[in-house]
Amino acid sequence: MKAYRFLTADDTSAFCHKVTAALNNGWELYGDPTYAHDATTGVMRCGQAVTKDAEGTYTADTKLGAL
Repeated sequence: MKAYRFLTADDTSAFCHKVTAALNNGWELYGDPTYAHDATTGVMRCGQAVTKDAEGTYTADTKLGAL
């Protein structure tokens, strides 16, 4: 199966660590990162899509972070 995740976090080094951890676990970048201003909190938010080829068949119960 081809798995897809969209990682998000505030624009801090924690977001970079989250994406780096995914890459080190076999996920691949998919498209460009995205940034948006969260008017409620007043901070910038980041997002990055990642994909991974994995064994098995996808179901709604699949824990994507565990792949």
